[in-house]
Amino acid sequence: MHMADLGDVRLHYRIDGPEDGAPVVFANSLGTDMRLWDPILPLLPAGLRILRYDKRGHGLSSCPSGPYAMGALVGDAERLMDHLGFKDTLFVGLSIGGLIAQGLAVKRLDLMRAMVLSNTGAKIGTKDLWAERIANVEADGIESMADATMERWFSKDFLAHVDLELWRNMLTRQPDAGYAGCCAAISGSDFFATTATLRLPTLGIAGSEDGATPPDLMRETTALIPGSQFHLIRRAGHLPCVEKPQEYAQVITDFMRSVGHI
Repeated sequence: MHMADLGDVRLHYRIDGPEDGAPVVFANSLGTDMRLWDPILPLLPAGLRILRYDKRGHGLSSCPSGPYAMGALVGDAERLMDHLGFKDTLFVGLSIGGLIAQGLAVKRLDLMRAMVLSNTGAKIGTKDLWAERIANVEADGIESMADATMERWFSKDFLAHVDLELWRNMLTRQPDAGYAGCCAAISGSDFFATTATLRLPTLGIAGSEDGATPPDLMRETTALIPGSQFHLIRRAGHLPCVEKPQEYAQVITDFMRSVGHI
């Protein structure tokens, strides 16, 4: 584990794999930290050079005063990748991480050769929805909405699983201010026009029971990019990398092979 000082924010990051490995960057969802990807990492091909990080206001990264703009989150990823020498990467973004991926691809295509958009959208939710979410967090904390969030994140099968407590705890231990700041970033993001200009290999992944970014939204977003691929993971919610790690890892591996990244 390491910390990158980018001036206005300090980002906690981790790199796994050899220096000459094919570079892959993972950007996780709202309310989670880099451990979101733990279930799939052992299932990916050996020899990758993998960068994970906690976005601002999450995990062990610093929590600047909010609200945040999506441009700041995209800029954080850009500066971190430049700082660490990551370019020509496969960038995997889930939920808000997928918004970061789309913004980064438009701004700095030299950093990405292919992209996985997982359980995300070109626009997620409405301003009213996010304003209500922010107000609830500021008034009563993340704990007050944790149960409802679990129902959006996971399938009915997983809601009865003992491991659910791990992910509920991860959510509630994120800083309230960081969560609210990132909610504001999502609220202000509409990438339909800009994502439609992209021409890089793209895979979209959706969960059939995703209550946060439903499959139709993921299909619509992926279809904005000509030649893109789409995969639906059945009996999974918003975090299929947790519920169906084998299938999730295999789909990403197949995509990497199809675009010549490995």
